Amino acid sequence: MSKKPIVIGVAGGTGSGKTTVAKEIFYQFNEQSIVLIEQDAYYKDQSHLSFEERLQTNYDHPLAFDNDLLLEHLQKLSLNQGIEKPIYDYASHTRSKEVIDIKPKDVIILEGILILEDERLREMMDIKLFVDADADIRIIRRLVRDIQERGRSIESVIDQYTSVVRPMHLQFIEPTKRYADVIILEGGQNRVAIDLMVTKIRTIIEEKAIL
Repeated sequence: MSKKPIVIGVAGGTGSGKTTVAKEIFYQFNEQSIVLIEQDAYYKDQSHLSFEERLQTNYDHPLAFDNDLLLEHLQKLSLNQGIEKPIYDYASHTRSKEVIDIKPKDVIILEGILILEDERLREMMDIKLFVDADADIRIIRRLVRDIQERGRSIESVIDQYTSVVRPMHLQFIEPTKRYADVIILEGGQNRVAIDLMVTKIRTIIEEKAIL
């Protein structure tokens, strides 16, 4: 690979279906050179804080992310250099000592709640998607996920949603919708929108191959 990779940004609120959309696009191109990078992997290292202090982290605020490192890694990949993608340990609330080696690819899917909030990241993207869903759908999806996958109680999920997640969504995530090239409603359920995006991405890949 020598050409600059195509970068596709997939943003949206928690429970919107953005991860499903990102994975659906990824699977459509699985026979090609493609990688999926989650913004969640780039939560800031908190090893210098006590465990009690880490528990206070607002994961829905832009300052929770190490966008400098994420940007550096995107730039390296665009220069045909490999990276060591961090792993975030949600049990210890800080970055793991382990990393994942990522080789340069032709297509990069960048997925996360706040990837459109940072102008520097937006400028790296060829296509910017925002996955949208009604607030009641998003809270139900988050409830199911956090209870089944993270062992949370209903009360703790609802408390976090009302005190942190919802206000952060309204303040920081929802406004980034205006930067999107395409808004996909209902996430992974919207097969028409996903198929249209796959077709568009294939066109871009073919055009870049000619250049």
